[in-house]
Amino acid sequence: MLKVTRIYLEPGAVEHARGREVLARFPGAERVEVPSHQNIPGLFGNAGNVEAWNRIKGSTLVLGVKKTMSFVANDRSSDFIAPSTANGCVMACAYCYVPRNKGYANPVTVFVNIDRISEALRKHAHKRGPKLEPNSVDPRCWVYDIGCNSDCSADAALSDNVRDLVRLFTTLPNAKASFATKLVNRELLTYAPQGKTRVRFSLMPHAQAKLLDVRTDPIAERIAAIDDFVAAGYEVHLNFSPVVLQEGWQAAYAELFQQVDDGIGAKAKAQLACEIIFLTHNAGLHEVNLRWHPKAEAVLWTPEIQETKVSQGGGVNVRYRTGFKGRHVAEFKDLLARHLPYCRVRYAF
Repeated sequence: MLKVTRIYLEPGAVEHARGREVLARFPGAERVEVPSHQNIPGLFGNAGNVEAWNRIKGSTLVLGVKKTMSFVANDRSSDFIAPSTANGCVMACAYCYVPRNKGYANPVTVFVNIDRISEALRKHAHKRGPKLEPNSVDPRCWVYDIGCNSDCSADAALSDNVRDLVRLFTTLPNAKASFATKLVNRELLTYAPQGKTRVRFSLMPHAQAKLLDVRTDPIAERIAAIDDFVAAGYEVHLNFSPVVLQEGWQAAYAELFQQVDDGIGAKAKAQLACEIIFLTHNAGLHEVNLRWHPKAEAVLWTPEIQETKVSQGGGVNVRYRTGFKGRHVAEFKDLLARHLPYCRVRYAF
């Protein structure tokens, strides 16, 4: 999915072994030195790149040095969002929030100072001590989302950062890694996670995914990989995200749930849990999408059933209307319980 022809890099990137390793993977790529991974002339914030969205995603890589090691408390997918080892994605899902904050084409940035990121994680987990009270995230471990701003399955094809983190968490008795993915990277099956990394495969009905999950692996392939990842030592959950409401969604999800039930074995079912996340959209992204993927906006932008709401991070977004959304969340959970009664819902919103 990524044939790198140009690499933007901060001056300090080559001082790190990981930076040199990534450059060695793409010896023929043009190298362009930039002041910062967040200051790339002609790329960052350039609305004119909308027409070249997928081309830039598929050919451009950025190497940066992570400056701030911040841990954000979270009570949904994880207990904490860890400092990211990558930002951006090779995929182009129509509903992705990242392009709102990082230019338009949103190519992958790999952070090369993995040693410092790993040490920050180790110190943070040590300071937390044992998890004394179970919560909806995990009954025993503090869970760190390591892929909030990227897809770790794709990142693992670009550098060894993901492998290093998976192995790090096997050494932390009170902590577990977690990330959501729309790709099947079987290289991850060799990482020996020992139950200390949770993979959340994102799923939606096949026809909807064909429209919205641009440049991702087919839903059937994601489901087919679940048993293999469980056998390899991963905890595997499902991520029904985003749930996009359109006519006939109940029948489409019933078919998806049956596909999951038919496609996984007893071991996977015994540990299965899920997250249910209804669509959050954004007026700015809507305008961008109209220029490169207007068919997606026919189902994503539905003002008659949506309202403006300020997110936890302070952003002004569009979500399904209060009351309307609550009824449909309840209906979704009831439908799931009928078809996958063994699949525990960790949270839904």
